[in-house]
Amino acid sequence: MSPEIVTILALVAIFAIATFLPINMGALAFVAAFVVGTLSVGLSTDDILGGFPAGLVLTLIGVTYLFAIAQNNGTVDLLVRGAVRMVGGHVAAIPWIMFLVTALLTAIGALSPAAVAIIAPIALTFAARHGISPLLMGMMVIHGAQGGGFSPISVYGVTVNRIVEDAGLPSNPLAVFLGALVFNIAIALVLFFVLGGRQLIGRKVAAEGVPHTEHAHGTLVRGHGAAPGPAVGGDDDEHVHPDRPQPVTLDQVLTLVGLLTVAVLALVFDLDIGFVAITVAVVLALFSAQQHKGAVAQISWSTILLIAGVLTFVFVLEEAGTIDYVGDAVIGLGVPLLIALLLAYIGGVVSAFASSTAIIGVAILLAVPFLESGAISAVGVVVALSVASTIVDVSPFSTNGALVLANAQDVDRDRFYKQILGYAGIVVAVGPLLAWLVFVVPGWL
Repeated sequence: MSPEIVTILALVAIFAIATFLPINMGALAFVAAFVVGTLSVGLSTDDILGGFPAGLVLTLIGVTYLFAIAQNNGTVDLLVRGAVRMVGGHVAAIPWIMFLVTALLTAIGALSPAAVAIIAPIALTFAARHGISPLLMGMMVIHGAQGGGFSPISVYGVTVNRIVEDAGLPSNPLAVFLGALVFNIAIALVLFFVLGGRQLIGRKVAAEGVPHTEHAHGTLVRGHGAAPGPAVGGDDDEHVHPDRPQPVTLDQVLTLVGLLTVAVLALVFDLDIGFVAITVAVVLALFSAQQHKGAVAQISWSTILLIAGVLTFVFVLEEAGTIDYVGDAVIGLGVPLLIALLLAYIGGVVSAFASSTAIIGVAILLAVPFLESGAISAVGVVVALSVASTIVDVSPFSTNGALVLANAQDVDRDRFYKQILGYAGIVVAVGPLLAWLVFVVPGWL
């Protein structure tokens, strides 16, 4: 049996076992990477370890460690209250604010994982405090990042436009940007209403004027259309003092400076956010070592095992030539519309486990031969492939999805993982088809 087929069967087996047995999928994937990589693909253990996603693991450790410290000293709550005041206490506006802020960051050139790493912990803390679906809040952040990610000055946008121009294909950077933005806004709108957004309309919160404690994070103020039942974030008889500000501690000031430093160094100077975040976290811990001695235990180690194991096996799959094997089979079909659809699915499925930037490039280059004939709109196919290869970053095995999973607050993490995986499955199954129907079939681009 060829290595390509063996790796595909092994991937199916990993998912099947992890679905029916309470075994971490990452541990299974490490075993598969070792067994399949050495026996079928012919890799050495050093080769396999070369596929270990060290950068992503460091990012997850650094970001979750930093925000554990920020959570413990009340800084995240301070930021959440600031977000509440910014929208006048309207709960329903918060998911959209998070979407827009993340979209703006990626549109002006920030790497998508860096933007999500900064915004997701704040967004998910707000969700936990005020009864918003964490799945809704996390996915709004990711779709915001993807929505702004194809501006002409963004990483995705520059990559796609350069590949298209080098291949001599018709180029339309504005169509790529607006196509991705509108598509992600449409998905976010559907998510908002499906995941409880209607129940948020009319609800308002006001920051409490009490010292920081584990539960004193805000009280719901009922507005027109609010759902019946007890208020979220406090008891019905709590007294709200929105005009009495909480005192800001020195630890919180230092943490705010640290978070700002991370944002500037990662977004402006393009330094690795994992190294920057863990450096800032250690510096903050030095100022209050006893208070933050438990922060390391709050890092989501099970999530890190899951992501690291699966991505290491995906490296083995790539080394086996499985992606090229499937791509060559698709190109051999010879029907332009069908090829475009299947390439969109290849981009979506592979990108759910690997680098979106790399997969976009591969998908577009695979499409060049049949696009040169002019039988199908090159711009439409490029937009469809770009969208299909990035909306799947909601996957828990992508950097963005992993960051959302690792930073979720007050949730059953196994259940939340299954929710994200289920949503990612829907996106992978339907997203490429919708992108193909919207951007390729009509031929309007």
